[in-house]
Amino acid sequence: MSAAVLDGRLVASKITECSISSVAELTRNGEQRTLYILSATSDPSSTSYVQALLRHGARVGVRVNVERLDPGSGAEEVRSALIRASDDPSIHGIIVQTPLPPGVDLRDVADAIAMDKDVDGANPHSLSNWISGGSGFAPATASAVIELLDQHGIELEGSRVTVVGRSSVVGKPLLHLFLNRDATVTVAHSKTRDLAAATRGASIVVAAAGHPGLITGEHVGEGAVVIDVGTNFTPEGHLTGDVDTGSVATKAAALSPVPGGIGSVTTALLFRNTVIGPTARPLLPL
Repeated sequence: MSAAVLDGRLVASKITECSISSVAELTRNGEQRTLYILSATSDPSSTSYVQALLRHGARVGVRVNVERLDPGSGAEEVRSALIRASDDPSIHGIIVQTPLPPGVDLRDVADAIAMDKDVDGANPHSLSNWISGGSGFAPATASAVIELLDQHGIELEGSRVTVVGRSSVVGKPLLHLFLNRDATVTVAHSKTRDLAAATRGASIVVAAAGHPGLITGEHVGEGAVVIDVGTNFTPEGHLTGDVDTGSVATKAAALSPVPGGIGSVTTALLFRNTVIGPTARPLLPL
């Protein structure tokens, strides 16, 4: 048995084509969409991702405005920049690149992002708003997991799902996204005792703990669907996920690759959110 590949690039391409069509319509009406990116780091992987966002923006037709702060900036400087962007009517989406400068936590500054421009669901008020059925966006990476599963026709209703990871950008919002689709969800993490016992019985396993190779064949039941959200870099600079692909691929029915999986869909969703705005579609998948 060899796991089928859940191609994120194909899904991202479909989303992007829809965004391009929407931008064309906006352009005919004399409107321009702008995505604002705040970067206060010299981290090479972050710099590389910003370049990728610039290229994607050019493809879609969305203007990308990158504001680069000094890596030694304090929380007030970051907050002030986010407030300016929130108040700027020419900006339609705001994202913050991490890592932020030492001593600056995204959770302490994200409430400065206007919720109607919070395309990555970073503002803590956005979370409570969309959980209660209001407008807004869930974190793009968590949404990308649902989008990838949906586009590959994987049934969520009634499924047993284990999410390995409890971050505010993936694990915690995924709990609510899966529950909204009538799945039964377990949230585990790297410190869970007997992690394999928590994952082996799941029909869908989402690995989002930030530990390379954490999920092996031992953790996966026969025929499970495995989504790898990990973005880890080897000492040589190669991107790798949280899943040991070699051992998992012989047991799983389907597996998302790294790269080419969730990351591609996340980028596409950030631009789709910027183009359509928070009230243009149902917040949670139907």
